[in-house]
This record gives sequence, C-alpha cells and structure tokens, in this order.
Amino acid sequence: MKPPLQKSPISDNHAFEVKWLTESHFDPNWHFHSEYQLFIVIRGTGTRFVGDHVSAFKKNDLVFTGPNLPHLWQSDPEYFNSDTELKTEGIVVYFHENFLGSDFLHKNETYKIKQLFQKAQRGMEIYGPTAEKAKVLMQELWVVEDFDRILTMLNLLNLLANSTEFKLLATEGYTNLLEETESDRMNRVHAYVMKNFREKISLEEVAAIANMSPTSFSRYFKIHANKTFSDFLTEIRIGYSCKLLIEKKISIADACYESGFNTLSNFNRQFKEVTHHSPLEYRKKYLETMHG
Repeated sequence: MKPPLQKSPISDNHAFEVKWLTESHFDPNWHFHSEYQLFIVIRGTGTRFVGDHVSAFKKNDLVFTGPNLPHLWQSDPEYFNSDTELKTEGIVVYFHENFLGSDFLHKNETYKIKQLFQKAQRGMEIYGPTAEKAKVLMQELWVVEDFDRILTMLNLLNLLANSTEFKLLATEGYTNLLEETESDRMNRVHAYVMKNFREKISLEEVAAIANMSPTSFSRYFKIHANKTFSDFLTEIRIGYSCKLLIEKKISIADACYESGFNTLSNFNRQFKEVTHHSPLEYRKKYLETMHG
C-alpha cells in the first residue's frame, strides 16, 4: 500500500513537475499531498473521489485540487482484469503555491490566481471550452522546455483564474481529518466497495474490512467522509449507472440492476436524489448537450 503522505514529486531544480501517465489503471490509492495538482484524463473511465465528493469520470475530465485534499481516480472494474487490453492515460501537473517565489501571491497582479488557489482547496472540476484550452496547454507543458515551460504554466493558470466554467467539488467546510494509518484503512474500504458495489454489500462486511464494529465504523466513516456509508455507496452506484446510460445505450432497468440496485423504484428515487433528474431526463439532457 502506498503511503498517503507522499514525498514531494517535484525535484529541487524544477519549478513544477509534469507527468504523462500511461498504465493499465490509475493509482487505486486514496491519498493526499502538499502540492497543488492539475489532472486531466486522456483515456479511461471510472469513479473520482475528491474530499467528500464522488462522481464518475471519463475522457477529458479535468480537476484542480489544492494541498492535502484527499483524492482518488478509481478505474472501472474491467481495467483490473488480467486479460484486459484497456489502458488509462492522463497528464498531471504538481506545483507548490510558492513555485515562483514566496511573494508571488502578494502582488496586485496575481489577485485572481490567489482566488483560484483558494477555490482549489475544495477541488474544482473544469469543463467546456476552458477545459479544451487547458488540455492543449497541458500537452504543451509536456513538450516545451526552459522558460517556455514557465510561460505556458502561467498561461494555464491565467486561463483557469479567469474562467467561470468550473464547479467546486468538496462541500464547504470539508476538512481532511485523515492520518496515515486512517488513510490506509479508508483505502481498504474504497478498494472493497469498488470491487463489489454491483453486488449486495452489508455494513457488517465493510466494517470487518476496516477492523471495526458496525457502530464504530458508521461513526468513523461519517466523520471522515462527511456522509453516511449508505449515501457513499449509493453515489458510487448512481455514478456507474450514469456511465452505463450514456456509454452503453442500455435500458434503464438494465442500468439499475447492473449498478447494484435491487428494485427499479428505489433506483429511480435515488437517481433523482443524486442527479436531480430521472434516468430518462438525464439521458435526454446528455444527448441534447452532445448534439447542441
């Protein structure tokens, strides 16, 4: 298990670090670190966790996270099959707040950058034309060298700082209370849930994974995830059903049962509660967006 408090991935002779990731699946470990992180998915699907926020991710999913905000991009179960040819790909940029000097954010000219960094404390999902332009700049960062890298990075931050095409992810007031040992425990819970969410999961089962009694686990999970375990499991199942409705073009009933729900009426009710749309409305809205 990788430790949740990672050493800085930024070498001393660089202002920031850019990595192009290509693996069979994304790192399945729930973790946090002291750097800001900008991450875009080039290839792959799954479930994204940022603080207490849960959502499905797919190609061109772009998220900006602040320091010590726990996160995880959990690839879908099929990416972990030994015989799969599926691959994931993404670009990640790590940097510290003072990457251009300790006084960088105290100048009038960087006021909007400072605001951007404050928003990133809750995690930001960036979408629309802003995300498309940001993707191009992130790909450029991988190629350019020397001072051109700094200029490209500043253009990227300026683009994000002046955009309104974003939504904040973790709830206001979310606080990371995890310590290293607790993060390892949450990792085991996440891994078990992501492997088994399409089946029935009892509180007793998952409490045993965490080496706790059901009552203690319920209290522990609510404190650290800012929601009940039941709500957490529902959000994962709904996120997966959204993916099925959009990508697989299957019926609503099939999406219901394949994502772990036992009854269509419960699925419809939970779906509307999480997405604010019925499954039919959700699919229609998505198709309208895709076809303008």
